[in-house]
Amino acid sequence: MKKKGADIIVDYLVEAKVPYAVGLCGHGIIGLMDSLYENQDKIKTLTVRNELAAGHIADVYYRVKHEPIVTYTSCGPGSTNLITPIAAAFMDSSAFLAITGNAPTQQFNLNPFQETGRHFQGDFPSVIRPYVKRCFQPTRVDMLPLAIRQAFNETTQGRPGPVCLDVPFNVFQEEDDVTMPSHEGFMPRIQQRSQADPAAVETVINMLAKAKKPLIVAGNGAMLSEAGPELLEFARMMNVPVHTSPMGKGIIDERDPICLGPTGRNATYPANRAGVNCDLLIALGTSFDDRSTSAWVDGITYDRKNFELVQVDSDARELGRCYSLDLGIVADVKLFMAQLTEAAKAKFGAAKPDYTAWMNQIKEWQRIWEIAIPEYLESNAEPIAPGRLVNEIRKALPDNGIFLVDVGVHHNWAVQFWKAYEAQTMMQSWGFAAMGFATAGILGAKLAAPDRPAVAFVGDGSFMMTPQIVATAVENNIPAVWVIINNHAFGSIRDLQNGFFKRELCTSFKLNNELFNPDFAAMARSMGADGVRVEKVADLAPALEAAIKSNRPTVIDVIVDRDMKPIGTGSWHFVPFPVSPPNFVPPTA
Repeated sequence: MKKKGADIIVDYLVEAKVPYAVGLCGHGIIGLMDSLYENQDKIKTLTVRNELAAGHIADVYYRVKHEPIVTYTSCGPGSTNLITPIAAAFMDSSAFLAITGNAPTQQFNLNPFQETGRHFQGDFPSVIRPYVKRCFQPTRVDMLPLAIRQAFNETTQGRPGPVCLDVPFNVFQEEDDVTMPSHEGFMPRIQQRSQADPAAVETVINMLAKAKKPLIVAGNGAMLSEAGPELLEFARMMNVPVHTSPMGKGIIDERDPICLGPTGRNATYPANRAGVNCDLLIALGTSFDDRSTSAWVDGITYDRKNFELVQVDSDARELGRCYSLDLGIVADVKLFMAQLTEAAKAKFGAAKPDYTAWMNQIKEWQRIWEIAIPEYLESNAEPIAPGRLVNEIRKALPDNGIFLVDVGVHHNWAVQFWKAYEAQTMMQSWGFAAMGFATAGILGAKLAAPDRPAVAFVGDGSFMMTPQIVATAVENNIPAVWVIINNHAFGSIRDLQNGFFKRELCTSFKLNNELFNPDFAAMARSMGADGVRVEKVADLAPALEAAIKSNRPTVIDVIVDRDMKPIGTGSWHFVPFPVSPPNFVPPTA
């Protein structure tokens, strides 16, 4: 049977049980859209007002559910608008398939409308190449069965990431007599998880036997592996504390005393103290980037000369990238932790190593931190303290509620003070730090988990990157809640300017030299959502509770203290400036 190219693609997506296609129309993609029209009962389409939003929605959908969906965009600016969210997903190992339209092959090199073709015909793959795992460009219909299968499977094989399928306009429309292998036939339940070498596991057990102050750090790789249960079982059995990279928050319940919280620039105090003082560090799926390690400066988050390092990752390229290793292990974190637990039971039995003195020191650091933070979390000051706002959202959102954090100074407060109770409940753009990630991405969270409340914690700067997403939520009856931390500034950059140069430019929002912002609540109401402005501490909890219960798209505009700075238990190094020491002073009580 002859089939159109677009039908080959959509039939495959339907068979692979892809639930959503998210994107924006354009002349280069209408062939695919027509096939999606014919399959509306099998795959739902969602249109956005900016392609940027489509990418963030697909990115967050995967982070919540660990299953990929697809985006569709047209040639020219339609697909270049997708570059930023693709890069954000790529840097954080999040997966989706981006189907991009291109000019017809018959017009390649003729400079048709919106062709990227000055150096090579139909060359969108070169535009997107640095930020995808791979880009496929089938130029004939008979190439599509292989291309769609390989492209979709590539998103989740090995390290997850975005993949591009770039299709010329005519290939969507033309027909060919092709055999379309089934999705299951070519992608059965492939076992993609790899255990560690048993000899390496035994080496780690021997290192634990000698250690006095062992510590585990869990990162995004542990989250992607869904290794939380195995990690928690081992940590409790062996009495070994766990801290996480910021991207690992929630891998185990942060209320558990065994969990010390996140590391780095805006870490908890016990997390950084433990990192500096441990004598064995077992790193699970973390890349040791600059913000999670205080820029690798010894004595702040870690002190490399003090500990032996075991690093476990499914991607061998991460091993030893930032710190020298005593042992590197290529393995899936979930399987490795199961192996380690069984090996520890066999080795130690009831005679486990005694880490009591180490855990007592941990408890003292935790006590100091618990004394220090109430002034931030429970402040009654007005304008509202950012820490108090984070605390009120945490109290309003149920344990399994999804908390998305956009990029800005508010992100620092969230990393430090938000307690994630479950895995995959805190979403953040870390490696690429794309503003607008949470503002638009919250729709992806609600599509992935429609029965769970979701709150996007966004800056006034980041919200304005994609404010039109509120209209998309209204159009599709998606009850997202946006909480805007309104400090009338690109606050993190304003603080850096003032810190390094003692002056600022173009980072505060002003009109006639007075602080200025749009009326965000009125803007939301104009798009059919609910909108509330909050200036009093007493109004915070009622506004949050009402928004979550309303089951309607809601924007809450919260006026906060723009001059209150996050606590620095760690640091971040801006070369060539000197390293700024932590500003946190432990209380003596």
